[in-house]
Amino acid sequence: MMSLAFLGFATVATFIGLIMTKRLSAMVALIVVPILFGLISGAGPELGEMAFRGIEQVAPIALLLCFAILFFGIMMDAGLFDPLVRRILYVVGNDPMRIALGTTALTAIVSVDGDGTTTAIIVISALLPVYRAVGMSPLILATLLCITNAILNLVPWGGPAARAAIALKVDLMTQIFLPMLPALLLALAATSVLAWYFGRMERARLGWQPSVMVREMPVLDVRPERRPHLFWPNMMLTIVLMAGLFTQVAPLPVLLMGAFAIAITLNYPRLKDQRERLNDHASNVFMVFALIFAAGSFTGILEGTGMLAAMADGLLAATPDVLGPYYALVTALLSLPLTFLMSNDAYYFGIVPVLAEAAAAYGVPADAIARASLVGQPVHQLSPLLAPVYLAAGMLGLEVGELQRFALKFAALASLVLLLAAIATGAIPLVA
Repeated sequence: MMSLAFLGFATVATFIGLIMTKRLSAMVALIVVPILFGLISGAGPELGEMAFRGIEQVAPIALLLCFAILFFGIMMDAGLFDPLVRRILYVVGNDPMRIALGTTALTAIVSVDGDGTTTAIIVISALLPVYRAVGMSPLILATLLCITNAILNLVPWGGPAARAAIALKVDLMTQIFLPMLPALLLALAATSVLAWYFGRMERARLGWQPSVMVREMPVLDVRPERRPHLFWPNMMLTIVLMAGLFTQVAPLPVLLMGAFAIAITLNYPRLKDQRERLNDHASNVFMVFALIFAAGSFTGILEGTGMLAAMADGLLAATPDVLGPYYALVTALLSLPLTFLMSNDAYYFGIVPVLAEAAAAYGVPADAIARASLVGQPVHQLSPLLAPVYLAAGMLGLEVGELQRFALKFAALASLVLLLAAIATGAIPLVA
């Protein structure tokens, strides 16, 4: 058992080390590392079956995420959110407080597709000219963008929740997202409070008075793929889809597949246009599919060889009994530094399964650990391992270190608010 535990920790450490040092991509490391250590453990003949069992378990999530990316990508292409974006920019005018609050609102809307890079590009492109015209600090734009996007990224088709579901084999919608939804909404409200604080601070710094309020209806760039005449059909389709997701009238992948089929046919009836839209989103879809199936193989081998159970036993032996019932709280607090220092792949596929196995011995269920593992995402959004933070800093003309020094304390505060809200709403048990 000790040898299996050693191999398990070596597997996790090697995986984390390879992707942290960028020697291998996460997808390749998820495939190669468990196979290598599985062979060392003597499980060679069974590795294929173990990997396939893991892949089978994550297939529904892969379908859900891929068709969610396609559906919301089509909605973005068609310009569903353009009128709301235009209205927000009109309402905020040149009032620093309204601009800060509008930043959180616009980020929340654009973040619905679960892609941080797209969100950064759209929000900064729309609001940076407004910030510059008024004289507001771009650090405020970057901070509100990162924190709001991190909270909205906890939707089922965002990366963190899906990774937690895959790693711990729990239901993404009923066991992770829906129990966390009240806490997510409270954290989002807290982000609006932070925006209000920033706006009040900037009003005082700039000496802004209501008498100088100016509003102009902005003109957004109209791309050829936009379908403004189909706004209401697209809106109704999206509302019906969201209602179906929450009521679960059918399996979630099936709902998203059907909604995507209707959306692309409605907006782009010509096959040539459909191919263009699919080509634009193909790279995102492929990466999601490949990463999820590779992760399924990783967890399947780790579990099938017995390494996961052996690691949990070792961690259990090292845990003081007094902390055992608080494993969900411990996991939530650990998620702040761990997700800042490592990628989501390393954290969710390498660390979280071990914590969940150890927590199970104290009666803490896997779904509670999955929800607790999400708490650190606002801090993770500022990790030096993430591309969006460099993109945001570059577009705003900031140094990454400068952005981190300003925003990290607010991101940590947002994570603690998310944790307290999750405890208050019962999503994260304080004690087993």
